[in-house]
Amino acid sequence: MKNIVCENEVEVQHLPGRDLQWLFTPEQNVSEAFSMNVVVIKPGCTVTPAHSHPEKEEVIYIVDGSGKTYINGYIYNVCKGTAVLFPKKSIHMLRNTGEVDMKVVCFFTPQATLADYEFHEQVVFPE
Repeated sequence: MKNIVCENEVEVQHLPGRDLQWLFTPEQNVSEAFSMNVVVIKPGCTVTPAHSHPEKEEVIYIVDGSGKTYINGYIYNVCKGTAVLFPKKSIHMLRNTGEVDMKVVCFFTPQATLADYEFHEQVVFPE
């Protein structure tokens, strides 16, 4: 059944600062409203480059770990159990400042893929 997905059966994409698995994508024709991925960020790593989604909203939920998120120049602490909304066009990234993997579930509406990301390589996570 294509509307049930086990992350252990999904290909892992190794991207700068994280491992990414798309669980629900537009190509699956499961949902008209959203797409979803799971990201694992190793301790000390930052998701780079900074990026935005010009036509999409993203909600993330921290399943495990802790760190910081950058949103339009502001830094916020995040930890297990935290949900964050990245509005359309907001420039954002995550950093794992903890000692264990940070696992994050990401929901996009309307549906998104990596092709919908706009990268902002000039933006760096402040130390």
